[in-house]
Amino acid sequence: MKTFKQLLWGCVAATALFISACATSGNVVQNGNKANYPEEKLGWHLGSQAYTFRLFTFEEALNKIDSAGLRYVEAFPGQKIGAGSTEAMTYELSQEGRALVKKLLKDKGITVWAYGVVGAKDEAEWEKVFQFAKDLGIKVINSEPGEKQLDFLSKLCDKYDIKLAIHNHPEPSHYWNPDVILKAIEGKSARIGAAADVGHWMRSGLDPIASLKKLEGKIFHLHFKDLNEFGSKKAHDVHWGTGKLGMEAVQAELKRQGYKGMISAEYEYNWKNNMNDVKVSAENFRKALGLLGR
Repeated sequence: MKTFKQLLWGCVAATALFISACATSGNVVQNGNKANYPEEKLGWHLGSQAYTFRLFTFEEALNKIDSAGLRYVEAFPGQKIGAGSTEAMTYELSQEGRALVKKLLKDKGITVWAYGVVGAKDEAEWEKVFQFAKDLGIKVINSEPGEKQLDFLSKLCDKYDIKLAIHNHPEPSHYWNPDVILKAIEGKSARIGAAADVGHWMRSGLDPIASLKKLEGKIFHLHFKDLNEFGSKKAHDVHWGTGKLGMEAVQAELKRQGYKGMISAEYEYNWKNNMNDVKVSAENFRKALGLLGR
């Protein structure tokens, strides 16, 4: 029969083994998580534009983004917050509403990286947008501002240390061509650049690779799409890697440029049930990225 001392030491040994096993298990999980986000090694933050889930609240969008295996969100102006709040994602959001947004993000482990596409009528209103972005920790504001606004926007970017990225909707939108963006930002703050939407370039008949090359060093954000047709305004989103984009070539170009920043999934199709489309697209993106690294 074992003595009390022998039993005590047995318990100590068992406890030590249990703690060691938990620690080892934790390391495995952590390493597994790192393996699940290969884009992070390149400084790419793969997430979703909340507009992808525009039919839902911000709370519901975060749930879908999490289920799709993504950890970053680009908020869009006007989306209802949800979670008991009837307020919307604008600079007019109350302190209580902002606290709720921060809690929802924290609870899901999702970072709000960007905000847009947003505009404002004058410098005073734009400053409120920047103050709102600063409060939420937003790094990039995506917009299609009037060119006359760029001088005071330069000052606001420097004042708040927030980047402004000019987005391109398809032709005949003012900024549809990267040449227009490059000319507009000449002599402006180094914090003003481009929010490149590769899908809208495709709709405008522009080669995404050539367009990315033109904007090298000035790309602060990406709206990522793959479309079923090239050069058609009627083209619609398909799972990344299965359309006309040439996803692997775009990845290779971004890697060559040393791009750092968020890549927003903006899946504007199958609106009512597109979470799985985003999930499959992210999986295809990561799988192709793994092959690119070999």
